[in-house]
Amino acid sequence: MADENEKPGLLDSCLVAFVQSKSLSSTLIAQLSQVVKNHGAEVLEPDRKGKMRIPQATHIISNTIDFDQYAEAQAMMIPVVKSDWIKATIARSKIAQVRPFSPDPRMIFSNVILTCADIPTTDKEAIAGAIMALGGMESKDLSRQTTHICALSLDHPKCAEAKKKNLKCKIVLPHWFDDCFRLGRRIDEGPYLLPNPEILLKAPEDAVKVPASQQLEGAVSAIPTGPYETEGSEKLVVFAQKKVMLSWDLPINHMLRKTITDKITKGDGEVVDAIENCDMFVCQYRDGEQYILASQQGKDVGNLAWLYHLMVYNEWTSPFRRLLHYPTPRNGIPGFADMRITLSNYGGEARLYLENLITAAGATYTRSMKAENTHLITARMHSEKCEAARDWNIEIANHLWIEESYAACQALPLNNERYRHFPPRTNLGEVIGQTFLDEPTLRAAYYPGGEENMDAAAKKKRKVNERAQKNALTVGLDRDFSVMQDSSPAPARSVRKARATPAVGNFVTPAKTRHVRSGKENDTPSIMSSASRSAKAQALTKLQDMAPDIALYEKEKKRAAKDGHGVWGGKRAADQLDKERMERSSSPAGNADDDVEDEQENKRPAKRAKVSLPEVDMRVCLTGYRRWVENKSTEEADRRKLRSLGIQIVQENAPCNYLAAPSMVRTMKFLRCLAKGPGVINSSFITACIETGKRPNIKDHLLVDKVNEARFGVGIDKAVNRARANRGRLLWGVPIYCTADIPNGVDAFKNIAEANGAIFKVYRARSGTTIKPTTVEEDDGAEPDPVYLLTGASPAEKQLWPRFEEMARKGHMEPRIVMADWLLDVAMRQELTFDPKYSMNHRAVE
Repeated sequence: MADENEKPGLLDSCLVAFVQSKSLSSTLIAQLSQVVKNHGAEVLEPDRKGKMRIPQATHIISNTIDFDQYAEAQAMMIPVVKSDWIKATIARSKIAQVRPFSPDPRMIFSNVILTCADIPTTDKEAIAGAIMALGGMESKDLSRQTTHICALSLDHPKCAEAKKKNLKCKIVLPHWFDDCFRLGRRIDEGPYLLPNPEILLKAPEDAVKVPASQQLEGAVSAIPTGPYETEGSEKLVVFAQKKVMLSWDLPINHMLRKTITDKITKGDGEVVDAIENCDMFVCQYRDGEQYILASQQGKDVGNLAWLYHLMVYNEWTSPFRRLLHYPTPRNGIPGFADMRITLSNYGGEARLYLENLITAAGATYTRSMKAENTHLITARMHSEKCEAARDWNIEIANHLWIEESYAACQALPLNNERYRHFPPRTNLGEVIGQTFLDEPTLRAAYYPGGEENMDAAAKKKRKVNERAQKNALTVGLDRDFSVMQDSSPAPARSVRKARATPAVGNFVTPAKTRHVRSGKENDTPSIMSSASRSAKAQALTKLQDMAPDIALYEKEKKRAAKDGHGVWGGKRAADQLDKERMERSSSPAGNADDDVEDEQENKRPAKRAKVSLPEVDMRVCLTGYRRWVENKSTEEADRRKLRSLGIQIVQENAPCNYLAAPSMVRTMKFLRCLAKGPGVINSSFITACIETGKRPNIKDHLLVDKVNEARFGVGIDKAVNRARANRGRLLWGVPIYCTADIPNGVDAFKNIAEANGAIFKVYRARSGTTIKPTTVEEDDGAEPDPVYLLTGASPAEKQLWPRFEEMARKGHMEPRIVMADWLLDVAMRQELTFDPKYSMNHRAVE
């Protein structure tokens, strides 16, 4: 990326931390890390808990604000910037401003570089000031970086030059800025583009296409169907190192609860039963002791829709980001109980979302409109319902009113201009779902106080959130700007500032486009309820619950003692009981009292109470342990001793908090388990537990292996810290192919790659083309991503190399044919790097 001639030491004073996400992959982080290091910056390693060292950082590189430590970064006023900030800094040979590169969705003009043409000076200053306050930049001159030209016509030299040079910038009327400022949202520029702006050519009442509502993906209802599969069937990593508690007020049955639990567990998470132990609490309503305690303790509290959204998109997001991802108020929002609300000009998921939001707020939703309706929420001011509402004096507002009222936990007055503003050629459904919840407001309404029961961590988190909230208030506009006198399409209007309600930050997460249902205005998309169950399903559930006990009983009946004198139970007990029943049935009927006395005399003495085992609080994955080799009986006895100490030996695919080994070894079990970020101890700890019958101090048995640390180029502590930060996403989305004939077999490499989130495929002679052919233009001119082929040096494998390279290049990807050591070393270091020494082509040349 960076040329050798560029100024060295440009980032000398910078301490940079990266946040991985789908839009900032580990591959790109590896490339950018090398770039910033070449220019003098230091890339911060994660701490022992896998967290970023926020106090030390000068810049946090993230393309989203959806990460755990964002509030902490806000509280400490550490700038969070997109990865483009690095490119801009290097391109200009000067550290770029941070504001235009903020990933905060409140910065609605982020990535906008504006220059003004034939606009009066005062109007130009108003527009430029507002643009810069909301994340944009102003440029006096036209350049290749310019994205928008604000003009009244194409006669200005800047417009002529842009057209002549075929620059990719949009020439818009100032009305676009005015409407954006009034709404506090960024709407589509299409109707405002010169030379033929739609707002001048078409009447406001002409039909407007109903837009897709991308922000509503997975957030239409508080009670969704599901659970859904992860996108692309990739490894579920969003719950890694997370403890989740599922409330009993969730509208799910026992089988669905078990399915959700299995998904969380397979994703290296854990389902717990105590609020004190959880990180995430999932419930349906904003009430109850558990909800209040979890909220006061600073846990992430969301509902079932939020949980399913995490599963589908496999990325953490705050439950405050979408209104229907947070538990709903059981009795609605104060002020909505007597309202009867109907909708107009919204379609598809936007209509369904608003229906659910109206119901959650406590109002009554009606499909058709009658005189008794109190409110009409519409996306445009032109429809039969709008005309009827005016005739019947029914309140008319856009969806911002219901969204912001729900977020404020009260019915807001309709005298705010933004709730009655309707751009003439825009359907406001395109900006639906961008309002987010405010934690201090929720706290005051539903879980005030609680300081006396908060632990130190909860108090610190609350303090961080309060400081972050305070700092967030300084971001953006101090007031909304009204650039135009009104929204009428008259370009000659003068620009003015108007005092209005403060613009509150509005968060939105981009999502994939989804087909919008077409149909009549009052049609509602059908949705199945996950809470309904038939009597047959209930009976089946109960039978499935009893199945383990039935199976255990049948197994116990078949158990027999070798010498006939074994422990009472099993077949011996079953035979004895059958024999007694036969004698009882064949003997003549006698006095009932005699039977009771005989039964009491012959009653078997009660068993001695069985000593209960302690709760398992230490799950250990053990590898390279020689004590149990070819000695099954010793292994079973030792496992029982360990279990009596609360220690359980688990397999590498099960959740664990410790990895025990005699040294750093590149075995499949070691590397697969290391990706989870467990504590790494010497297997001598296990031996000491077995031989002494007590747990020694674990700090005396930490794994120390200086020889292999030097060999692998990483300290064990650093590798574990990185693994905890990666959360199984080291190779997230990285395509790795493997030849079928690779030495040591495919399975071991597959397990290691998938444990780190890679996309793993076996490449054979008849595999065909598995990478879609893509041009540079289709990839938006981005650099080609690398794709790896793990291979040995056999003649059969070498024949596959040219075909693999050809397939990768046609897909606009960079082919890297590497030996298996590359994957093993990357997994051991928990850092995605590439050195030509791993290339098989490099070795062939040598």
